[in-house]
Amino acid sequence: MIRTFALIFGILYLLVGILGFIPGLTTEPPPSDMHSAGEHGFRYLLGLFPVNTLHNIVHLLIGGAGILSSRSVGGARLYAQVLAVVYGLLAIMGLIPGANTTFGLIPIYGHDVWLHALSAAIAAYFGFIARDTGEPTVAA
Repeated sequence: MIRTFALIFGILYLLVGILGFIPGLTTEPPPSDMHSAGEHGFRYLLGLFPVNTLHNIVHLLIGGAGILSSRSVGGARLYAQVLAVVYGLLAIMGLIPGANTTFGLIPIYGHDVWLHALSAAIAAYFGFIARDTGEPTVAA
């Protein structure tokens, strides 16, 4: 169950990282959002989520880490725990002016806040609460 979480989240974040590079799925930022316009590749994924090149690369790395960590229960649990803490902090930072662009590197405000909070909550469940019963057994 925990390994499945890491694999699914890994695939999802890998896909989000790839989607952030596809021009047809990203839009120009609104004029009111010019404070982040200087960031390389700054756009809005699906018109909702602020991303830039570094943000997309981070998503690719998080996705790859999830896929790799899904190979063991311990690795998957550690992945979930780290994700819960990091994404929880990112959700909080996304609410703080000045910190909501990770100090000018990555935009993490707007819709990213609730997405990071949701990711943190799900990861916290699998990292700290869920108990893995091992591989499912096949009835003979």
